[in-house]
Amino acid sequence: MTDLPLVWGATPDERQRSYDADTAVPGPVLLMTRAIGVSAPVEVTWRWLCQVAVAPYSFDWVDNRGRRSPRELTPGAERLELGKTMAIVFRLASFEDGHHWTAVTTPRGERLFGRVAMTYAAEPGPSGSRIVCRIAASSDGPLRRARAHALAWGDLVMMRKQLRTLRDLAERDARRGTPT
Repeated sequence: MTDLPLVWGATPDERQRSYDADTAVPGPVLLMTRAIGVSAPVEVTWRWLCQVAVAPYSFDWVDNRGRRSPRELTPGAERLELGKTMAIVFRLASFEDGHHWTAVTTPRGERLFGRVAMTYAAEPGPSGSRIVCRIAASSDGPLRRARAHALAWGDLVMMRKQLRTLRDLAERDARRGTPT
């Protein structure tokens, strides 16, 4: 039995763990967990997770109007503030500097995807670090439940690309010895 589209790359522990996104959306939610190993220190991986404030890092032709997401760190992107725009249609709701951040949909994002929260975490891993992302989508009622399941499939494709891109950039910077 496959866990797709709800789980991709996550260990059983990562899947069972609680994240801020789990409680950021009121009512019943559909939980999605995506994760990837990164051969880079947590500090480098964290810095790339903060870049999601600058660009989406997935299929730029779809969700960044064809503009390429930056391939170098943007100065100041790691300075998080509550309310900061993240991933184009989300607002930063909470964060623990150097470890994780959680954002919820803006009114525009809610029109597109429904009520959604997501946590991105940079965690220690066997080869350096791991990126773990938890998405909680409102599933209160049949229409929201159907929308959340549709979102899970679309998000799987987009986030898989995003996490691989962020991993590759963090690993490149770790090899270069780029300061965080």
